[in-house]
Order: sequence, then structure tokens, then C-alpha cells
Amino acid sequence: MIDRHKPNLPNSLDEGFTSSYLSHHKDLAMILQEVDDISKGLKSNPLDAQALSEALRRAVICATRQSIVDRELRSLALMDDLTRLYNRRAFHALSTQQFKVMRRKGQGLLLFFADVDHLKNINDTYGHREGDLALVRAADALERTFRDSDILARIGGDEFAVLALEASCQDQDAILRRLEAHLQKLSAEEPRYKLSLSVGAARFDPKDSVSLGDLLAKADRAMYEQKNTRSKPWMSRP
Repeated sequence: MIDRHKPNLPNSLDEGFTSSYLSHHKDLAMILQEVDDISKGLKSNPLDAQALSEALRRAVICATRQSIVDRELRSLALMDDLTRLYNRRAFHALSTQQFKVMRRKGQGLLLFFADVDHLKNINDTYGHREGDLALVRAADALERTFRDSDILARIGGDEFAVLALEASCQDQDAILRRLEAHLQKLSAEEPRYKLSLSVGAARFDPKDSVSLGDLLAKADRAMYEQKNTRSKPWMSRP
């Protein structure tokens, strides 16, 4: 009977795929060869069942280890190397999925777009290593401000985005006050300059057909309006 859930591959193609996979996983290939040899020997010597069981156990351990490595590699592809927040790719994938969930539930959420102030000045004056540390401190402030369930990402350069899943418009001011408090505490670790963020926010309404890109653009505009309307000294002392 033909299994309609699997493609009916030619034997040569199926064998070629298996051969290619095992060529990159030599430990597993050796164990499977050992299992095959023991299986053939069982026909004449049933006492080899224990050896077969041990070989199968090692095959499972090897396959499990490879699965863990593969999962870690996928995780690395979604993380920003410097801040250990999500990267742009992950943020778009996770946020797009959350938009679908919130539309189905009829619930709103808030999207924040943040930019590290005067990062170029920090880089030019104190070096790019200090600029990187400023980005790490900014990411730390964001992590301390938002919930574990929120989606935080560094989406490029000095820009961060946060999708606050359980926040309402009434929460926005409280969130920004918490963020400012955390930034002040972290600024105390580096007295040469003041660490600050310009932040814009946009609300997602499940009744609207707005896309993630539209909401990001709206929050980005709000962020630049804030940056342009208030002056922030970046050096704590001359």
C-alpha cells in the first residue's frame, strides 16, 4: 500500500540523500553500520541482542546530541551577537506571528522603537569598544524595563524595537518612566557620558489592517519627533 503522506522517491535519490547526510555525521554512520552488522548476526546468534541494544542506545545519544547542536545553531541565527537580544530577522518573524494571534483575540499591543542618543559621539570620543558597551547597557535597560513575554530586539546599529504584548496605552508612560530610571542607574557605571534613548511608540489596533512595517514606521517617526524636540547633553562632565 502506498503511503500518501510521503513522497514516492526513487531508491537512488533516497539512498543518495542518506549517504550525503551520513557523510557529514561520521559518528552516527559508524554506529548505524555497527547496528546493521549486529542485526545480521542476530539471525545466527540471538545472544547478541544486548550488543544491539547498546549500539542503539549510543545511536540515540548521538542523534540527540546532534539535535541539540542544530537547535543551538538555529538560536544563534536569531540572536544579536553583541546584546544577546533578538535580531531583526527574529523580531519580524515573532512579531508577525503575534499580530495574527492578537487579531484573532481582538487584543491590542504597543510597539516601541528606540535609538541610542549620541552613539556616534561616544564612538568618536571613546572608541568603538565603549560604543559597544553603551549598546549593551541600553539593551540591559530595556530587558529590565519590559516583561519576559515581550519581544525585544536590536534591529540594527543603534536601533532597538520592543513589542509589548500585554501593554495598553495607559501603560506607556509608566513603561517610559521605568526605562528612564534604569538608564540613569546604568549611566552611573560610566560617568564620562550620559546614556539615554529616544523612544517612540505606536499602538496596534486589531481592528485595523496595519502591517508590522507600518507600525514600525509610525513608531520610528514618533521616536525622531522626540529626538528633535528635546536636547540631551551626552557628556556628563567636560
